[in-house]
Amino acid sequence: MCGIVGAIAGRDVVPVLVEGLKRLEYRGYDSAGIAVLDDGQVRRVRRTGRVAEMEAAAQAEGIHAQLGIGHTRWATHGGVTEANAHPHVSFGELAVVHNGIIENHDAQRDRLKALGYTFESQTDTEVIAHLVHHHQQQGHDLLAAVQAAAKELHGAYAIAVVSKREPGRMVGARMGCPLLVGLGEGENFLASDVSAIVQATRRVIFLEEGDTVDLTREGVRVFDASGALVTRDEHLSDVSLASLELGPYRHFMQKEIHEQPRAIADTIEQVIANNGFVPQLFGANAEAVLGDIEGVQILACGTSYYAGLTARYWIEAIAGVPCSVEIASEYRYRTVVANPKHLVVTISQSGETLDTMEALKYAKSLGHDKTLSICNVPESAIPRASALVYYTRAGAEIGVASTKAFTTQLVALFTLTCTLAKLRGRLAQAQEAAYLDDLRQLPGSVQHALNLEPQVQVWSERFAPKQHALFLGRGVHYPIALEGALKLKEISYIHAEAYPAGELKHGPLALVDTEMPVVVIAPNDSLLEKVKSNIQEVRARGGEMFVFADLDSHFGESEQVHVIRTPRHVGVLSPIVHSIPVQLLAYHAALARGTDVDKPRNLAKSVTVE
Repeated sequence: MCGIVGAIAGRDVVPVLVEGLKRLEYRGYDSAGIAVLDDGQVRRVRRTGRVAEMEAAAQAEGIHAQLGIGHTRWATHGGVTEANAHPHVSFGELAVVHNGIIENHDAQRDRLKALGYTFESQTDTEVIAHLVHHHQQQGHDLLAAVQAAAKELHGAYAIAVVSKREPGRMVGARMGCPLLVGLGEGENFLASDVSAIVQATRRVIFLEEGDTVDLTREGVRVFDASGALVTRDEHLSDVSLASLELGPYRHFMQKEIHEQPRAIADTIEQVIANNGFVPQLFGANAEAVLGDIEGVQILACGTSYYAGLTARYWIEAIAGVPCSVEIASEYRYRTVVANPKHLVVTISQSGETLDTMEALKYAKSLGHDKTLSICNVPESAIPRASALVYYTRAGAEIGVASTKAFTTQLVALFTLTCTLAKLRGRLAQAQEAAYLDDLRQLPGSVQHALNLEPQVQVWSERFAPKQHALFLGRGVHYPIALEGALKLKEISYIHAEAYPAGELKHGPLALVDTEMPVVVIAPNDSLLEKVKSNIQEVRARGGEMFVFADLDSHFGESEQVHVIRTPRHVGVLSPIVHSIPVQLLAYHAALARGTDVDKPRNLAKSVTVE
């Protein structure tokens, strides 16, 4: 959940490090720091808070160098203090930045203390710095010292290391956390994410599990887990600087909400191009993998989990395939009765969510070889570990609260649903044509929902003073209520819960009073009359309701009941369209409360720790 950037060049790399850390701040923003080799010495600047504070300190100290590493932190081991901020150093000779968690750090700390090392922080990362230094003391060069240290580390890590003993060199290693190499002309880079280095290069190498990498200005060498020199493919990233800039928007979340028509259009482009739902959308051998499955198991976390819950309704109703959805962090730690004929679907925006990755590994260890990843980041860890992949084309998502990644995941899952239905003979040609037409019209329907923003903004002013909120939905729209509650919690810090509307009288109704706003997702579907009955239960208790409906729902407004209508009911894809207003409600409620929309407290974007 932290961010790493490193650079070695014939120019001052401090601006590169600082700019890279600013672009990585979505991964963690408790503290930031850089360490550089300047005139044969390791110089370090660290500050708690945002990268801008560290940048000001580096400018004040006149830091300049041609080799350096930087880090922005989301605290795990140890509190948010300058002493716990990265980089960590050993004897003033060597500096390390690290993402992930070292599980055996206590044992290694005791061992290193016995060898005479003193610890200044509460972090597991300081163990790495001293361990690499210890191996250098045994006569190893920097590369060999990092490789030796890596063999003694248990857990997940991506690290970058520099040493004043070898001022023309930077070494990196990865296990379970992403790390990539950026290739330049007479300069090279390390980073957690291509966004950190796109201002310098778009040529990247994605490191594999267990790789170490040796970088100089002149070149890059990659070694696999056994220490053998290997060749990794070079890729040209399609991430653009424009996609990482705010443009006319106040926040990245607002920008990404408004990018959804384009993101959805890009995600369905390959479906439209094929003029139908064909297995090849998921990979060359997809027909063989998908053709004889007996069920679907979806594994995901957070917002992606809610996308999976929505898909369960589609998969069972349209494809006729049993579907279960589980939180990845729960699945990986329970005894599972596996059926290798089930398709295991993992969903992750970043493709590096640790719990989802470990759940996939667990599923594969149980004999599941029919695996599919739905992901937004090409060449990330989870797609590489899956037999099939469907890439959403949401583009870079910087705001911590996911928006366009969620709706494009839903598009991908609907595409999977229709493909499974077609393979099982449950999708007639006329119905397939109708679904394709629904997809073609979806970007326009989403844009219509975005046009409701002024009305939602008025509602948000009523939400801002509240401390609690209740979200209700039924059937396929219940997960959208869950997602709406999560968004409100994440960025406005208003406590919100979501329930199936039919469960209201089984407990949650006790909470309803004049101070508990109730948000209802109520499109004109087969459960609408049931939802209207639930609304009457709220009205009778004096509750104030905020109903997201559509033109066909025929809700009457009153002092207690406020209604915003999407332009028309869009049928089976209604959950995607109704995601938009709940995103807008959370965004504008957060604005009204003055919270940090893009960087909510205690959270970070890519959850690569347990």
